[in-house]
Formats: sequence, structure tokens, C-alpha cells
Amino acid sequence: MRRGVTIRLALFIVATLASLVYLAPTFVRSLPPWWTNFLPSDRIHLGLDLQGGSHLVLEVKVDQAIENNVERVKADLTNVLRERGISGVSVERVQGTQLQVKVPAANVERVRGLLKSDFANLTVVNTQTGGGTTEFFLTLSKEEMRSLRDYAVDQSLETIRNRIDQFGVSEPIIQRQGQQDILIQLPGIQDPERAKEIIGKTALLEFKLVDDNVNVEDALKNGPPPGRQILYGYVGKGEGGLGEKTPYVLESRTLMTGEYITDARVRPSSQLQGPYVELILNSTGARLFEQITAANVKRRLAIVLDNRVYSAPVIQERIGGGRASITGSFDIKEARDLAIVLRAGALPAPVEIVEERTVGPSLGQDSIRQGITSFIVGGALVVVFMIAYYKGAGLVAVVAVVFNIFYMLAILAGFQAVLTLPGIAGIVLTIGMAVDANVLINERIREELRAGRAVRSAIEAGYQNALPAILDSNVTTFLSGVILFQFGTGPIKGFAVTLCVGIITTVITAVYLTRIYYDYRIATRRLERISI
Repeated sequence: MRRGVTIRLALFIVATLASLVYLAPTFVRSLPPWWTNFLPSDRIHLGLDLQGGSHLVLEVKVDQAIENNVERVKADLTNVLRERGISGVSVERVQGTQLQVKVPAANVERVRGLLKSDFANLTVVNTQTGGGTTEFFLTLSKEEMRSLRDYAVDQSLETIRNRIDQFGVSEPIIQRQGQQDILIQLPGIQDPERAKEIIGKTALLEFKLVDDNVNVEDALKNGPPPGRQILYGYVGKGEGGLGEKTPYVLESRTLMTGEYITDARVRPSSQLQGPYVELILNSTGARLFEQITAANVKRRLAIVLDNRVYSAPVIQERIGGGRASITGSFDIKEARDLAIVLRAGALPAPVEIVEERTVGPSLGQDSIRQGITSFIVGGALVVVFMIAYYKGAGLVAVVAVVFNIFYMLAILAGFQAVLTLPGIAGIVLTIGMAVDANVLINERIREELRAGRAVRSAIEAGYQNALPAILDSNVTTFLSGVILFQFGTGPIKGFAVTLCVGIITTVITAVYLTRIYYDYRIATRRLERISI
């Protein structure tokens, strides 16, 4: 028996040393340099309610994503009709998400067959015939609509997560909420406006040709000619951070988009206009960009991001190698933010901030102070009760509770969990549950002692009789915590994490750690009577 006690005691010593290693970065401000090379260096991360930060709810404009998809289907249908040699057919988008296809009577059957074979995701909602033509009114199928809506939200979620990861926020909470909303919590963020700018930027990058044959003043006064559009850029720097607003007349046709970008990097400039952003294209994008520049030498190519012209350089020669650059009188922070959104990818649909809350660091400190106060008060009351009611056995239970909290915090640090105010509530609840387990054990031991059994047999019978009730109550509570974590949101998840971790450490410390103490005293023949 003594050998078994020694092995169990050694295991708890190892667990205690490992806990010290994981908790050292949290409680020791300056660790030696060699520590981070071999040992854990992550602190226990505090949630939004404890260290302050930004809480945002974004609504994904899924209808816009569907309209964009319908526009792409329109272009694909037009191209396929041209490739198949079906002439006289016009394709227009009407009522937002419907396509109107006008077909001469001679080509109706060919177009009908084409739609059935190549565009099965389109549904004919109406057909009109007259004047020698047939009009098909098409819309996306219900399954395609549902798929596009889910894709728009899921892709927006992933894109925003990539942007925030590159922005450098520690332990953000980014999750889907409802049908088309995204919940974002950024603990400890010091510049919420910059974060919102990065998160909400659609980042649709387009390359379009500038039409220098059109007089800009006339276009502003009378409207742009067909197939042309007016977009604005900024030249130089003004007092508000932007320079002089400059109009450009561009061809509406997009020659290339940012879907071919594999990387975007900030590069220093040898001139005075500041850094620029270098784009690195994939093999397909490199070939396409080379063809575009070769066909438009001496013309200006506008680089447009979210309908703003960043630069419109003159193409001096064919550009190969798959590299392009965006200049625009940036400072280093603007260039870095632009590189982030381009590297993380474009949002499939615009997003709008529908809810915003900011938790200041002072409010977070108040929450920590109140949480610690409740923890200390609750713990002190438990200590006083246990020692007053169970004497020496109560003191053993209190030591077990201290180790329980110690191991719990170490597990949170090891798994880099986020500690929130509800999480502190879970820790306080765990203290009560740990004491409850010890109360069951001590009461069973008391009953055995009153029945006249010896100390050793009373302790063995007390633990044996109390263990089923302890396991039953803790297992059911643990399963409730798992359900809360699976289906709950931010604060509920924080509570569930500490609750589940606390239940595991409670069973280990209340049942096995205290049993080691009693078994060791019995094995060394130092336990003649028990103070209980």
C-alpha cells in the first residue's frame, strides 16, 4: 500500500510542477529569455469584459452577393451564346435577380436546350411570345439561392477571420449569429476605428482602362458616355489625411480582378511619395496581366479598390513576371492595412455594422476587481465553515480546494482558453461543488466512526460510499456544461469552459488528492484518530 501511495503522490507532485510552469507566464511579469525557447510562454487570455475592447455585429448583404452572381451568370450566358454561334439574342438583368433573354423565333429551341444543358441552376419563371421573339425570364433556383446565401456568410466569416488574424488581435471571437450576421469581439483592441476599416472593407480590386479621349468636365456635367463610368481618386495628402479629389473617366469593362492575387506586400519607395503595395499574381493572373499590358501600351491602367482609384499609371511596356504595384501617397499604416485586406481576400458581399459596443479598459478592471472580490469573499466563507464544522478534515478539504483552483487555472493557461467574467462565476461555482464533494466524504466518514469502526476502515468506507454520489452529480453537471459550450455564445461559452474544467479538477482533488493524504498518514502509522 505504501508503494502505491508513493506513486500517486509522485504523480501529483509532477502535476503541480507542470501547473507552475504553465502559470508562470501569467503571474511572473519578466521571465528569463531562455524560458520562451523551451517552456510555455502564453498567459491566461482575458475576455472582452475583463480587458476591454470592441464588440461588433456585422450584417452580410447577401442580396448583393446574389445580384453579383446573377451578373456573372449573365456574362457567362452571353459568352456561351457567342461561342455557340447563336445570334440575335439579348441578355439583360431586370428586377435585381432576374434575367430577361430575348430570342428570335428561329433560335428559341437552341436557346432552350442550351439553358437546360449548361445553366441548370437557372429556373424559367415566365415566358412571353410576340413580335417574332420569345422572352425568357430566368432566376436562380431556390437551392442555388440558399447555397449562395450560406456561401456569402461563410466566406465573409473566413475572410474577416483572416484579416483579424493578420491585424494581430489576441484571442478574438468570430462566429456566425443568426442567418446573415457575424459576431466579432476584439479583446484589448486599442484602435477600434482602424479595426472596423479593415474588417468592413469589401476589397474588390479591379483593373480598368482610363479613357483619355473623353473630356472629364463634360462627363461630369452631362454624364459619362455609354460603356464609361466616373470614379474618383485622391492626389497628394490633405489636412484630413486624403488629398485632392480627382475624377477619372474609366471604361466600365473590368479587365482583371483581385482574385488572381496570391500575396500583397508593403515596399519602401525610393521617391518621396511614400511606400507602395506590391501585388504578386498567380500563374493565370500573370499571363492575363501580361496580355492586358501588351495590348494597351501607352494607355493608363487604373487600379480600383472598392470603387476608389488608387493609381492610374501609364503602361510603358508589356509587364511580365506576375507582379504589379499600387501607389497612392500612402503612409506606412495605410499601406499595411491595404496589404492586409488584399492578402486576406475580398468579401463576397458588403457588410454593415448593425451593432457596436466598446468596453473600456477601466470597466474591464472594475469587472476583474469585482470578480476577485466575490472569489475572495466566497472562498473565505467556505474556509471558515469547513474548518469550524469539520476541524482537521475541513482543513484538508480547504487545501484540496486550493489545489483545485491551481490546477484549473493551469489547464486554462495550457489550452490558451479565454477567461471572462462569467468564467470567474464558473470558478466560484466550482469552489462550492468541490466543497460539496468533501462534505459528502466527511459525512460518510463521520457515520462510520459513529458506528464504531476503526479510523482506517471508516476512511475507506467513507470514500467508497460517497464516490457514486459525487460522480453522478458531477457527470450530469459536466454534460450540461458541454451542451452550454456547444450551443451557447460568448459569455455562456466562457462560463461553460471553466465549469467543465473545474468539474474535472474537483473530482481529482476532492476524491483522490485528499485520499492520498489519509492513505499516507495511515501507511506511516501516524493516524491514530481523525479530527472530524
